[in-house]
Amino acid sequence: MAVKLSDIPFVESLALKGKNVFIRVDFNVPIVDGQITDDSRIQGALETIRYVRDQGAKVILGSHFGRPKTEEDRKKLSLEPVAQRLQELLDCEVVLVEEPLSEAPKALLKTLREHQVLMLENLRFFAGETKNEKGLVEAISAYTDVYINDAFGASHRAHSSIVGLPATVSQKAMGFLMKKELEALNGILSGAESPYVAVLGGAKVSDKITIIKDLMNKVDGFIIGGAMAYTFLKAQGNNVGTSLVEKEQIQFAKKMIEGMEAREKKLLLPVDHVVAPRFDAVADEVKTTDSVVVPEGFMGLDIGPQTIKTYAEYLGQAKTIFWNGPMGVFENELFNKGTFAVAEAIAKSEAVSIVGGGDSASAARESGFSKDFTHISTGGGASLEYLQGVPMPGLLALQGKFKDHIVK
Repeated sequence: MAVKLSDIPFVESLALKGKNVFIRVDFNVPIVDGQITDDSRIQGALETIRYVRDQGAKVILGSHFGRPKTEEDRKKLSLEPVAQRLQELLDCEVVLVEEPLSEAPKALLKTLREHQVLMLENLRFFAGETKNEKGLVEAISAYTDVYINDAFGASHRAHSSIVGLPATVSQKAMGFLMKKELEALNGILSGAESPYVAVLGGAKVSDKITIIKDLMNKVDGFIIGGAMAYTFLKAQGNNVGTSLVEKEQIQFAKKMIEGMEAREKKLLLPVDHVVAPRFDAVADEVKTTDSVVVPEGFMGLDIGPQTIKTYAEYLGQAKTIFWNGPMGVFENELFNKGTFAVAEAIAKSEAVSIVGGGDSASAARESGFSKDFTHISTGGGASLEYLQGVPMPGLLALQGKFKDHIVK
């Protein structure tokens, strides 16, 4: 069920001048060798940060990054590279505070200049964050006047900075990015124009069971790709070689195939494949099949040219498209043609197109067609849960409705 935007306070409704404003952002970005490879989540938060700063408030930013467990993780998962990138984008100094629980933030806020913002170090460095414990909440609320949640991608987690802080800080609201996410997803929930096509990919059927069940009565058709397609092909009795198959989900796949047939809806599966003996194959080992059969000793790692053609033609007829999950191992240039071709077909269609975060969002941007999508979500798991109607703790907290019993 869509959340009414009118039920959630918006940042523009608050008086911010002279206030200390904590903005929960989602800066959990991919970093390789110390370099950010995709800064879209940082870019997405800029509008809210700039607005709050321009209103004469002092900005405090908080985010998690990765899943730190050891002392070594603390070195690898510092937000320092993020602070440096944000500094470039905002053209102002970003002061990284290593100890958010200390008196340092209070002292820094007293002397914070107009062209400075504070960023707290990785919130998951503090054990209480993921357990919604009061220690972190009490420390941050002591120097926070206003709480803004602009971290849609983290709002399905009942963590301290998502639910504890807004319960403690009297003034709270959502930011611009959060509003955009909800508006886009609400559009699909409340009035998706037909034909409505869901494109699902990725590795596992088990990751998509709930959304498949939910969408079966809403969409006009499914396009299935990625490794999860081989569980469906196996369910049809096809030889899939050594492709990844979730044996425990074959029965579910059979029921879905039967269910789509009974509803007289389309379910498109690959009819040819790009295959190799293993994931790290070299170019000489890669083959393209001329049928649905995957040869023995080979695994399907991308959809083939005939499948691309069929998928593109069907997508060209759609009026609404929801995409979650790549068509193959798109991180490897040997197996990225299918994913990028689907991205191009969606981008060139006249449909309202929503990309459900995660790998599909990365693929959409890497394809070069990101500007042609209606909306690319910053939250993979969050967007799926929202579309399934799962209550999101972060949204409930902004409405003062969060209850412990809904925490998973």
